[in-house]
Amino acid sequence: MIPKKFSINKIPSYGPYNTCVFIEGFLFVSGQIAVDQNTEKLVSDNIEMETKKVMENIEIILSENGIGFQNVIKTSVFVTDISFFPKINHIYSKFFHEGSYPARETIQVSGLPKNANVEISLIAYKN
Repeated sequence: MIPKKFSINKIPSYGPYNTCVFIEGFLFVSGQIAVDQNTEKLVSDNIEMETKKVMENIEIILSENGIGFQNVIKTSVFVTDISFFPKINHIYSKFFHEGSYPARETIQVSGLPKNANVEISLIAYKN
């Protein structure tokens, strides 16, 4: 089966990749950073606001595909400073129902696009 590949107009891609790819019920969402869709500038006042914007951008992508955070089965969180972990968790957890969190890994990296502090990618399932 050929995957349906596309970008979401509201969430721009910044390279030779698609915002998301849908195949056989699975939605693969490329790493998202805290870019404001209107200004295309990074929202980076603090790690909480940055994380919230990342999650809001992901919410737009999920919604455009007719699903929500309840469909997310796996996330990958990339962060430039692991000391941000508790603050990221605080915001991240608000987008999921307690007890139904997806599988996840968190990885500290030396840098992210546009000097972001956090990037999140995910896999969701739509049955």
